[in-house]
Amino acid sequence: MSKLTLGAYPHMLGFEQLERLLERSAKSGNEGYPPYNIEQTSENSYRITLAVAGFGEDDLAITVEDRQLVIRGRQSDDSNGRVFLHRGIAARQFQRMFVLADGVEVGEAIMENGLLHVDLTRAMPETVVQTISISKG
Repeated sequence: MSKLTLGAYPHMLGFEQLERLLERSAKSGNEGYPPYNIEQTSENSYRITLAVAGFGEDDLAITVEDRQLVIRGRQSDDSNGRVFLHRGIAARQFQRMFVLADGVEVGEAIMENGLLHVDLTRAMPETVVQTISISKG
């Protein structure tokens, strides 16, 4: 089976960057941790919720890099001088990436009961009709 690319459609011009974003997103290493939800909160807004129990606000970083929302978590190792008889809660780091469409803006981020909520809004583009004049060559 051959790979289908956007370049296979000659009437779709300028979508090469979108194809690169999709390939990079597929290779981003988004494993199953931490679990997350994506919900549509209105016609033009969304909320991503990540289960980040054990992480504080200072352990998390949220950035937008090249049309990707990147959420990183890194806990400091506080086990110095502590003796664990059983350690089932691992302090592990993570990185979650979400590709953002043109016009999607990241709003506020809220920590609540071990959940990180990140709100997104999509600006509706104006419909523009442009008439191109034809000149004789």
